[in-house]
Amino acid sequence: MHFTINGQAYELEPDIRTSLLDLCREHLALTGSKKGCDHGQCGACTMLVNGRRVNACLSLAVMHQDDEITTIEGLGAPGALHPMQDAFLRHDGFQCGYCTPGQICSAVGMLDEVAKGWPSHVSADLEQVVLDQAEISERMSGNLCRCAAYPNIVDAISEVSGIDAEKSA
Repeated sequence: MHFTINGQAYELEPDIRTSLLDLCREHLALTGSKKGCDHGQCGACTMLVNGRRVNACLSLAVMHQDDEITTIEGLGAPGALHPMQDAFLRHDGFQCGYCTPGQICSAVGMLDEVAKGWPSHVSADLEQVVLDQAEISERMSGNLCRCAAYPNIVDAISEVSGIDAEKSA
């Protein structure tokens, strides 16, 4: 099977029961994405598949042949961070850091959803989505932070999106 992960092509024959998360972590040593609950409830394993966020623990690797998969390692690297990674650092959007890779991947995917005009459950206008703290909180609700760094995470996402988090509260 052919996989493209972080821009690199791989030819692998995983067991058909292997999750995307386990394929990356155990077969490719891409350990940035974390295995949290392993039930799709915490979002620590979030990756981008063709730009859309997925809970990699619930997604079978064989479902993603020829997809473009991006893990936290594919967003940036030390010295060349993705703007979202940089904002998380500047706003202290993490404490223990366990959820941070999933939070960052989810935030990047979420901003792409907003740019495409996809409404969320709390969007007041289904035709023109306005990103504010309520939208960010709703859209990030699938990613849990046990340290409760949520205000800093929202600040980081707000900065990258160009909104003033304090005015949009």
